[in-house]
Amino acid sequence: MAFKVLLTDYEFENLKYEEDVFAESGLDIEFIKAQCKTEAEVVEQAKNKDAILNQYAPISRRVIESLENTKVISRYGVGVNTIDLDAANAKGITVANVPDYGMEEVSNHALALLLSWARKVTLLNNEVKKGNWDFKACVPIHRFNEQTVGVLGFGRIPRRFIEKVKPLGFKTAAYDPFVSAEDMAAAGVQKMELDEIIREADYLSVHVPLIKDTFHLLNEERFRQMKKNAVIINTARGPIIDEKALIAALEKGIIAGAALDVTEEEPISLDSPLLNMDNVIITPHSAWYSEEAMIELRQKAAKNIVQVLKGEKTPYALT
Repeated sequence: MAFKVLLTDYEFENLKYEEDVFAESGLDIEFIKAQCKTEAEVVEQAKNKDAILNQYAPISRRVIESLENTKVISRYGVGVNTIDLDAANAKGITVANVPDYGMEEVSNHALALLLSWARKVTLLNNEVKKGNWDFKACVPIHRFNEQTVGVLGFGRIPRRFIEKVKPLGFKTAAYDPFVSAEDMAAAGVQKMELDEIIREADYLSVHVPLIKDTFHLLNEERFRQMKKNAVIINTARGPIIDEKALIAALEKGIIAGAALDVTEEEPISLDSPLLNMDNVIITPHSAWYSEEAMIELRQKAAKNIVQVLKGEKTPYALT
């Protein structure tokens, strides 16, 4: 009897990479493709499926409790906020992600945002195109070795980001309650507590997952603790930052700027004040992307399913 694998939703032009993984697995797999938007649609489509491959469709507690045969849910990406992990764990369903596919891409993108802000490249480009050929448009700019880059989180991506930042001369610091000061010191990074890094960082790069404890981690109170010249870089998840509070902090000059690859609402509303601010750089949740990363993501997400259906343990299992 064939294993039934449901793809809840996708935005790829074709599914060649997933189909190749399943074809080469040695398993008899029936690959069912859907474009679910709501939990009701997922409930309907997921009936009697052995595995679920998920992009954005909600895999809520209601969905998971309706599952009868499902052994594994694999998600395209690092974040699993589309999936109720507690419900899956209680039901004995393996949930897996692909935590390492975009490590180079996201760390490179965070670095690009940092450098664009530190040298005010985007601002100067826009000024020149408006006819203003004057370096004073970017005043002030400071030497890198006079500034501190702080990271929130010290997993794969921020470690790689820091490795790329350090040769430029920045001082570096990190906050992560799950990583020891000794481990950070071995990487040449100073460990700080949250309030300390909020106060000390000239550039604060966000790399924590979106969970209950990190929702609006950066809010009005924390913006007021930051340096007036501080810039926030976010390549993680939009809701980690209270966007209304961020807008107010930027408008009032409480902090200097932001460089965002993610926003609370995606795509960002065209009437968002962030789009009209010269001290804000925004990219469309593209930090993860390269052609190579996209192929790796899709292959590994499919391989998670194959491994579990074969009775093996995927190294990317979260439950």
